[in-house]
Amino acid sequence: MNSPQPRPKKPPRWLLRRPDPDAPARIFLFPYSGCGASMYQAWPRRIGAVDVCLIQPPARQNRIAEPHYGTYENMARDLVEYLRPHLDRPFAFFGHCGGALPGVEVARQLAAAGLPLPERIFVSGQVAPHDGPYSRLFALDRDGLRQELGHIVTALGGDPSGPVVEMGLEVLANDLEANRRYTPGRITLPSAVTAIGWSEDTEIPTKLMGGWADTTEDCRTVELDGDHFAFLSAPEALLAEIRRDFGAEHAAGTD
Repeated sequence: MNSPQPRPKKPPRWLLRRPDPDAPARIFLFPYSGCGASMYQAWPRRIGAVDVCLIQPPARQNRIAEPHYGTYENMARDLVEYLRPHLDRPFAFFGHCGGALPGVEVARQLAAAGLPLPERIFVSGQVAPHDGPYSRLFALDRDGLRQELGHIVTALGGDPSGPVVEMGLEVLANDLEANRRYTPGRITLPSAVTAIGWSEDTEIPTKLMGGWADTTEDCRTVELDGDHFAFLSAPEALLAEIRRDFGAEHAAGTD
């Protein structure tokens, strides 16, 4: 009697939803530390004609059973392989705070592999790699991180006293450790950069983001109104910056 064959493992699902095959361009959004891709629930499905694609790292939400990636280098290595078929048209990256640096590392590994590169990397509320790692959260103990995660859950419209906080605590701690371990030093990025600061951001003030100008020949810095979590609601001013710098030929259309 033949023994049953093991079921093949499902490939990792790095995107929360399937990219639109008809979109002329794509922007890939990386989630904030301690969160999953659904944190972008308030963002539009498209920014103009640009398809909004949500990156979903392991160890959270629909990938809760998978082990954490450990380092941004590991995450980028696996994500580069997954993204290959989706890099067949112009694309950009967006990430805020701890979500900005994985996009930086993915761009570096794409360049090293001779693969298509993002036309633009939008980095929001984060210092340049050679000025980090930088976060006041590094000094917090587990109780302090639990409180911070409660603030994030509240900003996302959830219940900060619910079980989601405890479930996300380990993810937040591991994401912060990945941030702490990312020390590539002074780098040269293969893409243009838009560095976005926020007028009321006490976590990463805009004045700390000047180092991005040293990472690429094409860097533009802008400060928008709002606090550290203002990006979550996809304010029109932020969408306008993405439309502006990702090219009018990609951003034509209606949000």
